[in-house]
Amino acid sequence: MKGKLIIVSAPSGSGKSTIISWLMKHPELRLAFSISCTSRPPRGSERNGVEYFFLTPDEFRRRIEADEFLEYEEVYEGRFYGTLKSQVEHQLSQGQNVVFDVDVKGGCSLKKYFGDRALSIFIQPPSVEELRRRLENRGTDSPEVIADRVAKAEYELTFAPMFDRVVVNDDLETAQQEALGLVSRFLEIEEVE
Repeated sequence: MKGKLIIVSAPSGSGKSTIISWLMKHPELRLAFSISCTSRPPRGSERNGVEYFFLTPDEFRRRIEADEFLEYEEVYEGRFYGTLKSQVEHQLSQGQNVVFDVDVKGGCSLKKYFGDRALSIFIQPPSVEELRRRLENRGTDSPEVIADRVAKAEYELTFAPMFDRVVVNDDLETAQQEALGLVSRFLEIEEVE
């Protein structure tokens, strides 16, 4: 049985990764992460083929020219991220329901490519002010980086109407349950707690 696709996008600090990690703990959903490619070097204990497929910038460009990506983006000069068509098709053929943790442009591209085979979910913060507070409370970024992330988030929020569903993460537990319900119904799995 071929799998389906779950696309999750959100501005930084909206709780997207937390919600996805929680969904991944539900074995009945048969979820598997899409393993993306990047041209950046591995960090820490990252391994090729596990967290990412690590490619050189030149190899990434060759694969772009060969139309091997579902979506890709050059985030910074020579720093690419993207999703290989062959990897996703392999995972789907194994019966996995593939989860994409992607930026809003990537999410829109994937939804356009897969159509009804994919459910696209946009995780939205309750407000830009709350998003700023969350980013500040992380304590990992300078005020300049936070200002840049908030400005980018304001732009990314304009993409929300292009997604199948919007989940407002005002209360994490409520947002997780809402996402679980959406995914369960899409995968036609009896809802679980």
